[in-house]
Amino acid sequence: MTRPIRSFALAVLVLVRFAGPAGAAGEPPFSALTLVGGPQVLFKAGRDACDGVDVPDASTRAFRDASGAVVLFGMHYRNRAFRGPNLDKLKLDCAVVLESAGNADPARYDDRSWITATWTEDGTRIAALIHHEYQANEHSGRCRLKAYMPCWYNTVVAASSMDGGRSFARAEPPVVVAGPPFAQEVGQGRHRGFFNPSNIVGDGRWRYVFASTTGWSEAGRSQDAGVCLFRSDDPADPTRWRAWTGSGFTASFPGPYGRTRAGTDACKPVKPFPTPVGAVVRHRGSGAWIAVFMATAGPGLPEPGFYWTTSRDLLAWDQPRLLLAGSTLYDDPCATPGGLIAYPSLLDPTAKGRNFDDVGDTAILTYVTLRTEGCAITSDRDLLRRPVAIRVWP
Repeated sequence: MTRPIRSFALAVLVLVRFAGPAGAAGEPPFSALTLVGGPQVLFKAGRDACDGVDVPDASTRAFRDASGAVVLFGMHYRNRAFRGPNLDKLKLDCAVVLESAGNADPARYDDRSWITATWTEDGTRIAALIHHEYQANEHSGRCRLKAYMPCWYNTVVAASSMDGGRSFARAEPPVVVAGPPFAQEVGQGRHRGFFNPSNIVGDGRWRYVFASTTGWSEAGRSQDAGVCLFRSDDPADPTRWRAWTGSGFTASFPGPYGRTRAGTDACKPVKPFPTPVGAVVRHRGSGAWIAVFMATAGPGLPEPGFYWTTSRDLLAWDQPRLLLAGSTLYDDPCATPGGLIAYPSLLDPTAKGRNFDDVGDTAILTYVTLRTEGCAITSDRDLLRRPVAIRVWP
């Protein structure tokens, strides 16, 4: 498969403004992640796809259903799931669990949708967060420009399943968990909104998720670009998500089209993330949080690749360290013959939690390789896994 295909992580090509690292450059980390084996192919588009839309295009997210079987997402906007008895024996199920309607009405939030975060308490009722793209350039009269990026309007919206992830439905009327406070025609000329949510993690009564924003200064409001942390005590009620402002979890971003209006608070971006958080997990032995993300070279990041960083509280993170070197979606494909790497995630096959938000001293890194042709990123992609050893100091 060589047909070029858009990739939603490209959104941050216009976002990347490197945050300074949380600690000084020489400060020792309090964790170590080491790749301890070679890659194995989980999915090869030309071999395993159900149709031409089946390409890995997001960081993997997994949960155990009520029977104990594993359900894993990480594909494109015609959403399908991998299923199997465990993380070692997964196969793509060709049944579509959530379709993207290509709806031209931005208030319907049903143009292009990716399942990018899930949470379940019982394996039957699943709350999901959707990376939603309104691609105004594809709808006549909706954008004064013709290109993808200048017309791109992003929101994180809610969906749910009542059958263990066999089918998902958007909330009706639509519920926006994170969206800009202005309509899609405002500020055209650049990518706008919230996008690329991480997985959801649990800590006591609270559930947390990171989401990226390009920031804005429109409609009389201002928001810095970066990665914001959201919290909820009940993901099944998507109206309860609130973002960290620097003093509390009080900021809400329900978007401009519904009855509920956004508050005046802005979320405070969490350093040191220059790009979306691929995944965050909690180390069982120490209680420390470990996050992985992809980035190009910049301050505190000596070369392109996948990085990890560690935290005690999800807000203050240590100096990022390189886990796997390689050109990413934030690098020039013209200068990277052969391909790119993208969409890192961490999963422990022996995770204690139903939502795979914890890891022990070993885990697997899942990620995508994307082949290029000239300057084009193609749909010829593999989903890979590699074993990782984890050590966290007290």
